[in-house]
Amino acid sequence: MNKKINCFVYKGLKEPDTYLYVDRKDECSKVPEELLNMMGELELVMELELVQGRKLARIEADIVLKHIKEQGYYLQLPPKYSVPGATPPN
Repeated sequence: MNKKINCFVYKGLKEPDTYLYVDRKDECSKVPEELLNMMGELELVMELELVQGRKLARIEADIVLKHIKEQGYYLQLPPKYSVPGATPPN
């Protein structure tokens, strides 16, 4: 049987391309205070159903599910740019 959860994705207004995945809307009590302060005000950007085996844009859903189960959240950081002088897309 596949595992699935509803997931809420927030972006931090201080940190571009940084997203926080949690399993309850407006519930970030398991996220360390230091991380919340670093991200600044959070803005809900999407709600999605995470299903085991599903591929997301940058990561497998299984990894996100594991982090949410074990620590209560998943933090997605911006991708690294390996080309010298490259800048992130706007």
